Amino acid sequence: MTKLQFQRHRRLRANAAIRSMVKETYLHKEDLIYPIFVMEGENIKNEVPSMPGVFQFSLDKLEAEIDEVVALGIPAVILFGLPAEKDAVGTGAFHDHGIVQEATRLIKARYPELLVIADTCLCEFTDHGHCGLIEGDQILNDPSLDVLARTAVSQAKAGADIIAPSNMMDGFVAAIRAGLDEAGFENVPIMSYAVKYASSYYGPFRDAADGAPQFGDRKSYQMDPSNRMEAFREAESDIEEGADFLIVKPALSYLDIIRDVKNNYTLPIVAYNVSGEYAMIKAAAINGWIEEKNVVLETLLSMKRAGSDLIITYHAKDVARWLEEK
Repeated sequence: MTKLQFQRHRRLRANAAIRSMVKETYLHKEDLIYPIFVMEGENIKNEVPSMPGVFQFSLDKLEAEIDEVVALGIPAVILFGLPAEKDAVGTGAFHDHGIVQEATRLIKARYPELLVIADTCLCEFTDHGHCGLIEGDQILNDPSLDVLARTAVSQAKAGADIIAPSNMMDGFVAAIRAGLDEAGFENVPIMSYAVKYASSYYGPFRDAADGAPQFGDRKSYQMDPSNRMEAFREAESDIEEGADFLIVKPALSYLDIIRDVKNNYTLPIVAYNVSGEYAMIKAAAINGWIEEKNVVLETLLSMKRAGSDLIITYHAKDVARWLEEK
């Protein structure tokens, strides 16, 4: 045995102090963006059945939630709105007193330092549930751009710090950038859902946001899960059009795509830890099949290790508490 030659890799794993010294990837509270669902009405705090621990809030119940977010040190929230009424063009998305706009004003008045990111899409506001305008069974690209730009401007006027368009219409970043600039919001950045796949992992979100399409699916505008090179084309287009951040969605089944995007572009990369990923962990934890804390932290670390700079996650409040324990 004395003649064997091999590497002693275990020397750097011998105890907790050494392991901490050579740790390569870290998860911080500053990495977290917390999604919040806001809805019109009063005295509403509805738990989403498929997402234990996630709620829909009316504005009068939102304040307590935001108080907790700020107390935990989470630096940013992303808002999704549920209007009382929907129509074919998604009027509630761009109305100056729409639910996202009113929630933004409430948050910024209470906590100016908390970053408010406005999800900019139409699916929660249209009666057909698609992310653009329709004609028959066709989702119209170019006519949708004007409505999306109008929505972004209304959100910026309400005080949104960042606009996050998620609709995957061709040219959506260019249209929104032009709209914001013309309205005097040149300094409001765009966090583009640049690489968004037509994923089965979105199911619980559609319960939370009441935004399921009423006909067909979203495969004509969201990406095919089998495609890798397409992600480069989508990211490059958004960068050319003026994006400031690039979102990859979903995250867990697309870690290779996160790494590809990170390796090829210099903008900050945002992983969206989507509803289905959250729901699977929650269900397994409730049934006692996994240890929730360790699995969540390992999952989010994998996203950081793959190259994400920020993570949109429904686990944010729990993670902030767990990181504080350390």
